[in-house]
Amino acid sequence: VQLQACGGGLVQAGGSLRLSCAASGRTFSSVNMGWFRQAPGKEREFVVSIDWSGRSTYYADSVKGRFTISRDNAKNIVYLQMNSLKPEDTAVYYCVVVNWIGGRWRPANDYWGQGTQVTVSS
Repeated sequence: VQLQACGGGLVQAGGSLRLSCAASGRTFSSVNMGWFRQAPGKEREFVVSIDWSGRSTYYADSVKGRFTISRDNAKNIVYLQMNSLKPEDTAVYYCVVVNWIGGRWRPANDYWGQGTQVTVSS
C-alpha cells in the first residue's frame, strides 16, 4: 500500500484541520490504518488507529475527544478530523498501516510515506 498524506497547514489554537491519506493498492480495505506524529526533537508517537472495517477505533489519551478518524474503503482514503487544536499538536503527521502487536498499535512495516506538517500557533 502506497500512502500520501495531505491537509496539513498553519492554524491558530482552537482551530480545526482535516487530514487525508490517499492509499493505492488493492489491499487497503483489508488493512488497519493509523496516524502517527513526530514533533521536532521528539520521537514519533501514536495518535489514532482504525481497523479495516472502520468499526473500531483507538485514540491516544492526548487527542481523545478532539480528533476523529474515519475511512472510506471505496475511495481508499483515511481521514483525521482534528478539532480544538493545541500548540502541542504541532508535528508532522503520517498515516501508516498498523497492527496490534504486543499490546500496542504499531506500524506494520517500515514504510511511512510522505507526512504532512501541522503547525498550531498560540
